[in-house]
Amino acid sequence: MGLSGGRPRRAGIPILRGAKDLTESPKPIYTSRIIKASALIADTKVLLAAWDVEQPVAENLDRARRQNIFGKASRKRVEDVLRIFRQRYFDDPDVGTALVTLTQNGVPPQWIDPMLYFFSAQNDRTLRDIVVEVLYPRHKAGYTDLPVEYVVRAIRNWVAEGKTTTPWSEKTIGRVARGLMATLRDFGVLQGAVNKHLTPIYLPIPSFALIALWLQQRERSGHLVLQSDEWKLFFLPVEGVERFFIEADQEHFLTYNAAGSVVRIEFPAASLTEYAHVLLERAR
Repeated sequence: MGLSGGRPRRAGIPILRGAKDLTESPKPIYTSRIIKASALIADTKVLLAAWDVEQPVAENLDRARRQNIFGKASRKRVEDVLRIFRQRYFDDPDVGTALVTLTQNGVPPQWIDPMLYFFSAQNDRTLRDIVVEVLYPRHKAGYTDLPVEYVVRAIRNWVAEGKTTTPWSEKTIGRVARGLMATLRDFGVLQGAVNKHLTPIYLPIPSFALIALWLQQRERSGHLVLQSDEWKLFFLPVEGVERFFIEADQEHFLTYNAAGSVVRIEFPAASLTEYAHVLLERAR
């Protein structure tokens, strides 16, 4: 599977077609779900390990609910975890099944954690944009610290611009900021119990390759995959992304060829689930 060229567009942002009323308010895109969500890494891995790929998503979730596989005292908390899990990883069943395949075949946690982070960010625009639009530029400018006030200021600007689902109060802004920073700490993007510091998450080549296939399925262009803003979630500039592609090519996870602006990326599988099996085989 390989694609090259294509018409440029910004990664992850849908193209709006037709005339647009320049006076209309921006559509709200930021929610406060991160207050309840967090990283949920341990709970997610428990559910992935118990998942039956032969059963429908609803049946798997119902079984997890009946058996309370998380050991939660609160039924409401169980419902929150299951809802978040489904949104993050099974809105696209191919994503969830690939993660189940890798988890149940005993890949290292270092493989799984970056993918959980990436697909969580794809599901929550608030989480994604605080990294891509706030943390990445700060990291690129050479800063390593991240004061909570810096995140609060960014969120306050979003509220003022009408980008949140409701006009958040200062209390809600603070809770969202703390929720974001705690989640990013759990995913390994930040370190520090009180004073947070930027620490780019470790991205193994197999994890990079699977994410690259996911992006190519959406961008339909090797050039756009290389240039995608989504790599900023890992604090990767374009040059860094290309180094990853070259190494993935050398390790035979994919084929990467670039000549000027023409970039061709080929994968030995069409779906993420098929590719998960390829990664398992080639990592042995």
